[in-house]
Formats: sequence, structure tokens, C-alpha cells
Amino acid sequence: MTTRRVSGTAWYALALVALSNAMSLLDRNILAILAPRIKADLQIGDAEMGLLYGTVFALFYALFSLPLGRLSDGWLRNRVLSISIAFWSVASGLAAFAGGFALLAISRLGVGIGEGATQPAGTSLLFDYFPKHRRGLVMGTIAASIAVGLGMSNVLGGVAAQWWDTRYAAGGAPLGFSGWQFAFLLASLPGFLLSALLWTLKEPKRGAMDGIETKPDPAPFRASFALLGSVTPGSHFLSLAARGATAAQWRANLACLALTVVGMALMVHLTSSFSPRPPLVVAGLSINPHLLQWGVIGFGILVIFNLLQGLSLSDRPTFRLTVGSPSLMIAMAVGALQTVINYGIMGFTPTFIMKTYGTSPAETGVVFGTLSLVIGVAGPMMAGPLSDWFDKSLPATGRVYLTLFALGVSPLVGIWTYHAQELSSFYTRFALYSVILTCWIPPLYALMYGLVLPRMRGITASTYLIISTIFGLGIGPYLVGLVSDATGGNLRTAILSVNWVAIPIVLLLLVLAMRVRRDEGLMLERARSAGELV
Repeated sequence: MTTRRVSGTAWYALALVALSNAMSLLDRNILAILAPRIKADLQIGDAEMGLLYGTVFALFYALFSLPLGRLSDGWLRNRVLSISIAFWSVASGLAAFAGGFALLAISRLGVGIGEGATQPAGTSLLFDYFPKHRRGLVMGTIAASIAVGLGMSNVLGGVAAQWWDTRYAAGGAPLGFSGWQFAFLLASLPGFLLSALLWTLKEPKRGAMDGIETKPDPAPFRASFALLGSVTPGSHFLSLAARGATAAQWRANLACLALTVVGMALMVHLTSSFSPRPPLVVAGLSINPHLLQWGVIGFGILVIFNLLQGLSLSDRPTFRLTVGSPSLMIAMAVGALQTVINYGIMGFTPTFIMKTYGTSPAETGVVFGTLSLVIGVAGPMMAGPLSDWFDKSLPATGRVYLTLFALGVSPLVGIWTYHAQELSSFYTRFALYSVILTCWIPPLYALMYGLVLPRMRGITASTYLIISTIFGLGIGPYLVGLVSDATGGNLRTAILSVNWVAIPIVLLLLVLAMRVRRDEGLMLERARSAGELV
């Protein structure tokens, strides 16, 4: 029998996990506001900064979220979060001692690895503290905390660096630090306190809130390391052999590898022709940036395929409830496609404002950053309870309809917003646009994680995370930049072009509305047929 009461410990856990997400985005995004100082101090260019902000971080963040998500499904989630936060805080602070590109890259790599646990472990933990009818509010709170982290990264990074450089303008700074180095060090410190608090948080009984008994995992660490080896291209061949993959599975894997290589090579050729770019020089090597871009995407595609194929060999129940659930696969596809739009828009909107309305970087940062923070908090906090109300009024389908409204209307509002003639008009329209754009996260996430058993929520979150990160962060900003370069720097056209992705999103949501009730009802049956439940 499920329980509906929410304890004080549950609210405390929600606060800690929300702070974890805020800290994650703060440490991740602080690089953006410090970029001009770093470039001037270390004599590196925009290409290298792009690698640090996007490619290096996204690749390791997405890859390591998988084993950390699997560990969250078998071990103590409060400990997974605690250790991960301490790890990425150390990595973030390491950037303060960087004297060149290499150590900065190692720092970003470490931050990416550590932050890979935030969503899988945090989501799994909270779903065992809160009943289904409160999970929209939970996901709304998490989405709001992400906005807080993004906003604070600009405030803390900019203010701390400026204060330090002004104070020591005449020299004599401790350890010879520049303002940007001090900002990295300062941003890393709160993570250690948060890590200690999470270590002492009570671990809830897995599955109790859903009335589903969950067996203890006898070897979560071994399973986690095995998962990392099974998804990493190259080492995955050893995993296939050890698990006794059939000839058909070997053929499927090799076919995926061949198709990915051919497909990515074709994309490199097409994008190089559409928007030629100067070579990127890294460690003395000259690299076509399009090759680097599609190489990362191809790597991600192989990791995703290896993950799903590996689950079919090692964890049949999880495979049946994830890949075997059309609704879950559709929900993941919708989230990944919308992330392409979100990253593409937010990555270039500040530049669009400065270029179109003639504002300064400082003015744009303060006004746009504050607006994004406030709306980023208000939107999900309204959408979370609204999502719960829709689910209560229209079980299973209510959350789909709320998501459909938000993602179907947002492109039209976006066109209206980016054609504003005056700055004040733009900000007024953008406020409405942002509210609509944030309404999809609580309902879709609550629906998605409710379609699997409690022990599977960590790996489900990790699977979604790698898909949305590789395609969203990997393609969204790149696509907008590609169109901008090809159109002579027309950012309005470039930003609005990414909204064409909304067409397949709407079609997928219509299919989801017809499927979700059936797949939700079949969840326990699929688990029993795979031997998970008796």
C-alpha cells in the first residue's frame, strides 16, 4: 500500500537536492562570465573556450552519468551525491591554479564527471521521498534551482572577479591569483558544506512510496564499472564477448558503428560546405571544428546504442521497461529535441540583444541574467503544481497535454518575441516566452520517471541525460551558430530557425497522448514478464 504523507525529512531532502542542482549549474556555467578574463590572461581563443564550455564538458558529463546512474540504483544515493559534489568541487577549484589550457581542460573534465550524478541520484532519491501526486512540484523545484544556479554563476563570477582585480590592481594578490582564479576558488567552496550535509541525510527505503518492494543490489559498484566498460566505444567489444552476445547482436553493433562513421563523415562534409570554418589548433594539432563537433556526436550515438544493447544482455527487466516502453522512448525524444531548441536559443540570445538593440555587455548581463533567473524560478514553480493538478484531473494524459500546450505554442511566441522593435518590448515578450518554455519540464520529467520501477530511475535519468546532453548541448548552439555564419551573422534568422524542431515534437506528443495510459498500465506486467516482480 502506498503512502501519501510527505515528511519533514522529505522537504529537507528536496532542499539539499535542489541546492545540488543549483551548485552544479553554478560551477558549470561560471566559465562563461569569466571567459574574457581567461582568454586575455592565458592567451587562448574562442575556439579553445568553446571546447572547454561545450565539447569537453558535455562528453564526460554524459558518459559518466551512466555508471553513476547505475550506482544510484543500487547504492546509497545520498552518498553518491555527497561524493560526487565533493569531487566536482575539487575539480572546479583546480581551475584557480590553471596556467594554461591543459589544466583548465582537466578541471572541466572533472566537473563534468562529478556532475553526472546530480540528476540520476537526486531524482531517484526524491521519488522515494514524495508520492506521485507531489512529483510535479518536486520537478518544478529542481527546474527552478537550475535557473538559480545559472543566474548566480553570472553574479558570483562577475562580482567576485571584478572585486578581486580592483582590490589588487596594484599587485600583491595572494598566490598571484587573478580575479577569475579567485572566482573559481570561491565558487567551489559551498560544495564541500553541501557534500557534508548530504552525507548525513537519511536514505529512504527504495520503492516504499510506490508500494513496490525493491531487492537489495548485491554488487552496485561492480555493476557500475561494468556499465562504463560496456558503453565506452572500444572496450564495449570486450563486454559483448564476456556477456555471450549472439551473432545477430555483433552484426547489429558493427552495423551501428559503420553507419555512425559514415553518417558523421557525411555531416562533416555537408556542414563544412555550408559554413566553412578556420581550423582549430589544440596542442599543436590543426583540427577541422566540424570534425570535432560530429566526432563527439558520433561518440555519443555509439554510447547510447551500446547502453541499450548492453541492457538487453545484462538487465532484461530494465530493458523491457525502458526500450520496451514506447511512451518512455517518445518522452525522451521529446525532451532531447526541446533541449536542442532551449540550448540554441539561450546560447545566442545575449549576443542577439547586444547586436540588435545596442546594449553593453554589462547591461545585458544584469537585465537578461536577472530576468532569466526570475522567470526560470517562477515558471517551473507554477508548472509543477499545475502538472500535478492536470495529472489528477486527467490521469496519465494530463501531463502530456500540458507539455503539448507549452511546446506547441512556444515557437509562435518565439517568432513574436524576436521581432520586437524595441528593447523594452523584447524583454516583455521574452518574459512570456520564458514562462511557456519552462512549463514542459515538470510534467514531462514526472511522467518519464513514473514509467519505470524505483530501482530503475537512476539509469533512466542517466539514459535521458546522455541523449539530451549529446543532442541538446551538442547540436543546439552549433546549429544556430552554423545558420548565423551562413547568413552573414543574421542571429534573428538563426535563432528562429531552430524552432522548426517543434514540428516533430508536436507530432511525437500527439502519439504519446494516445499511448501513455496503456504503457503506464503495462509497466508492472512488463516487469513481471521479465522476472523482476512476482
